[in-house]
Amino acid sequence: MKKIPKGYVATYGQIAKLAGGLNPRFIGYVLHRNTDPDGIPCHRVVNAQGKLASGFVFGGAMEHKKRLEQEDIDVDNYFVDLKKYQWIP
Repeated sequence: MKKIPKGYVATYGQIAKLAGGLNPRFIGYVLHRNTDPDGIPCHRVVNAQGKLASGFVFGGAMEHKKRLEQEDIDVDNYFVDLKKYQWIP
């Protein structure tokens, strides 16, 4: 997740694949236990449809939205346009 550039997002599935084929739900589980949001930018991870995490560990979907918007990522009804903002490594 540290490689996702500011202003972009990746999906749980992308991260799971990059991590060696892990289950995307496991990635969500790990991110939900993130204790270093500044060092590990878990707010840059969304689901396969671009939807924000309702259970975002640092304050729910509103906080998730806020952190993405601070990076100039447009969030519409708690969705990010993956065609525009998805990071392709």
